[in-house]
Amino acid sequence: MIRKYLYGVAAFVLAFVILSVSVLRSSSVSPAYGYSTPPPISKSTEIPLPEINYFLPYPGGVHPDNFLWYFKALRDRAQYSITSDPLKKADFALLYADKRLGSSLILFENGKPDIAVTTLVKGEKYLEVAAKDEERAREAGINTNDFLIKLANASLKHRQVIEEKIMPLSPEDIRPEVVKAEDYAKEIYKTCRDTLNSKGIETPKNPFNGQ
Repeated sequence: MIRKYLYGVAAFVLAFVILSVSVLRSSSVSPAYGYSTPPPISKSTEIPLPEINYFLPYPGGVHPDNFLWYFKALRDRAQYSITSDPLKKADFALLYADKRLGSSLILFENGKPDIAVTTLVKGEKYLEVAAKDEERAREAGINTNDFLIKLANASLKHRQVIEEKIMPLSPEDIRPEVVKAEDYAKEIYKTCRDTLNSKGIETPKNPFNGQ
């Protein structure tokens, strides 16, 4: 009987100790994580750009720093070369531009700026190829209105990624090359805008202060 009583007292004391420790820990929580004093809200002077209506495709798992990249690039060139429809060629060129933009960003994030900027410039040149193919398709009597809108949105999205994500990761010495790559996107948007305006079609809005 006494043994049971002692066991009961010991259990009570142990429970009391555990409860006391829990209360003490709760009372010592840092205000930054408590509910009474919320953490300060960080203030940023930068105003985010409106969402641009364009989805960038997944760039894949093979990038220019991989020995398999040569075969991937060779496949792209073959795919483009055997396509006769100029509008389909334009679509392929835009796809290559999009994927190389993604690869470039990944390379910058992985600390490989030299190969990243080369990939970026080559990729943005594909925007120019897409625009030239669109022009050929238009001259052949093909309706390219939807593609022009798509290409305009793509050029805006490319510019956004370059300014907001790639430029902050770029070492000072290669920033002029990054700016050069961005210029392709700027010029292609203007080309699409002028062509669409000549047809009386509304152009995707440029959120970069009209620049």
